Amino acid sequence: MARHRLPRITFLLALLWTSAVQSDQPASPDADLYRIELLPAADITSGSGTAQLLAPSSPFGVAVSPAGEHLYDVLFELRGLPDARSLGPYAAFVAWATTPQLNPVVKLGEVRNGSTKLGRVSFDRILILITAERSASVSERSGRLVLRGTSAGVRMQPHDLAFLLAGFLDNAGGPSASAGHAHHSATDAPGEWATTPPMHPEVTMPPALMTLRPDVSPYAPAATGDIPFARPRELLRLRDGDTLNLTAAPVRRVLFGRTVTMLGFNGQYPGPLIQVAEGSTIVVTFMNQTDFPTAVHWHGVRLENRFDGAPHVTQDPVPPNGTFEYRVHFRDAGLYWYHPHHREDVLQDLGLYGNLLVRSRDPSFFAPANREEVLMLDDLLVGDTGLVGHGREAPTHALMGRFGNVLLVNGEPRWDARAARGEVVRLFLTNVSSTRVFNLSFQGARTRMKVVASDLSRFERESWVDNITIAPAERFVVDARFEEAGEASLVNRVRSIDHVMARFFEETQTLGVVRVGSDRAQPDHRSTFERLRRNVEVTADIDRVRPQFARPVDHALTIMLETGDLPFPLTPLMKFESVYRHPVEWTGTMPEMDWVATGRATHWILREPSTGRDNMDIKWRFAVGQVVKLRLVNDRNAMHAMQHPIHIHGQRFLVLSVNGVPNEHLVWKDTVLVPTGFTTDVLLELSNPGKWMLHCHVAEHLQAGMMAVFEVT
Repeated sequence: MARHRLPRITFLLALLWTSAVQSDQPASPDADLYRIELLPAADITSGSGTAQLLAPSSPFGVAVSPAGEHLYDVLFELRGLPDARSLGPYAAFVAWATTPQLNPVVKLGEVRNGSTKLGRVSFDRILILITAERSASVSERSGRLVLRGTSAGVRMQPHDLAFLLAGFLDNAGGPSASAGHAHHSATDAPGEWATTPPMHPEVTMPPALMTLRPDVSPYAPAATGDIPFARPRELLRLRDGDTLNLTAAPVRRVLFGRTVTMLGFNGQYPGPLIQVAEGSTIVVTFMNQTDFPTAVHWHGVRLENRFDGAPHVTQDPVPPNGTFEYRVHFRDAGLYWYHPHHREDVLQDLGLYGNLLVRSRDPSFFAPANREEVLMLDDLLVGDTGLVGHGREAPTHALMGRFGNVLLVNGEPRWDARAARGEVVRLFLTNVSSTRVFNLSFQGARTRMKVVASDLSRFERESWVDNITIAPAERFVVDARFEEAGEASLVNRVRSIDHVMARFFEETQTLGVVRVGSDRAQPDHRSTFERLRRNVEVTADIDRVRPQFARPVDHALTIMLETGDLPFPLTPLMKFESVYRHPVEWTGTMPEMDWVATGRATHWILREPSTGRDNMDIKWRFAVGQVVKLRLVNDRNAMHAMQHPIHIHGQRFLVLSVNGVPNEHLVWKDTVLVPTGFTTDVLLELSNPGKWMLHCHVAEHLQAGMMAVFEVT
């Protein structure tokens, strides 16, 4: 595979820069995306500075509003401001945030020379104004403009480059005219890809670009008549020492009036919900009846290394019709899940996933709730004639990951539930999608929520939340109280981007509805729900490593991308659009373009800056009992920079800070979302011996090489 290598001088400069990254310097966001240069107004002779956009501390990997708007606090660094009285009848300088249309305007507060941190801003494109005002207490801007600056989002402008390049493609007789290019148009191989991704309903793309096809052949499970129809998942309550046969095999499903062949564990979709007690061990005999060699990974579970299910690291892949026996020990109470760990871009997306609910032996582990709902969130890519196939030889969608256009809850396009007025429902949420980050909230009948746990533990302190942002592979436990009768719709609200027309637009998709009756909940848990618990056991556990929070960074990883022979015109389009990168791409607005980039020409990289080693060439060795500080840097200069959920096998970690802002919501994690241009520091506790994987959990990125292995002895 052809790859673009950094010139030697660039590589040496990168090493110099990253040696600084691993020093005691605090983490900071990418300056190009998140630092606004403030320049004097036309008639102002002195004063300058910067306004840095900082993501506030959040229980989630990124702070956003219920509508999906990114939230920022603003750190002002100002110098050379004159005495306000020298500019007229003024007494103070006031900072404002607005949009390029100058509406609406939000007052941030008074600023002076030096550092001032203010908040909060939630605009897609931000214009910062500093004015001289008669008083710092003014509520509307009316004074003299002194400094102003615009955010990186303002650089994104409408363009017709896509249509221009598509014209060249069309006139040249299709993409095969590009020298040495293996991609083909629909007319080159009729019927090879029978189902293509539909266009996004809000975005217009040139028809010529729709003729592109991936340079791999399509795969779908064979649709034979004896394949059983999938059953809804079953709850399996297993005791210590119990055994389970777990078979991955084709199943049939009826979706939108059409029968499709997918995959399921034990004929179920999702797979069985396995419930065990903390400290239990079960024996699972896995049988692989799929077309790909694979293994089962017990995501987040700190189990014995040889049963982790990482092919070529802890075991050989289980061949089709082969078996493997796992002994799974559940050391920690919490919410986990199981899924394939080879070609999961195909196998997991087609339905091979299930939850593991590990109950604490402490009856007061959680506050009281009336009932529980265990919800697995997913999406599915459906075209006009059925499911869009997957790449057989390599993954499709290797740049963005595979966004689906149909959202699923527990494998169904609709989730319906009922609740009594005042009922407290505990939601166990798992994101099993390939790449989509969900931003969940309830609309309609008034509902209050608090987040109580994530991944491997409860939070040190519970928090009230208006929305839940959950990245692929993450889990959150949320208590929701339905406070009034009516319908409460569970929605995914995000800010999508039309990159061609350079516009942001809101997308709201309903995942399900809770119908709240007028009868009062019995018993009424209002008093315990109203209290945000401080979990002293979690605090005591974290206290053991709290002195390590301020230690220097031990290891850093930079997230990068190398590309080979991408189909024309992806490369020029991505270079043009790289003028701005959003922290999180919430949805696939160019599904046909995303589809044609395969793992043959896309190589995602975890690079250790201090050594220049990439992915599986990284050599980290630790000892049980060590505590290590890792810095994860998402390089915005990558050809297609985007968010990455980073997962670490077999251990647990704390997110210490995001862009230098200390995390106030401590919880033991195994997966963390790192948005574009962000720097995230985590404290990794090494408690489990063996060889363990660290990788991006976007399924297509993992298959495109974005993984490393470290050893704990």
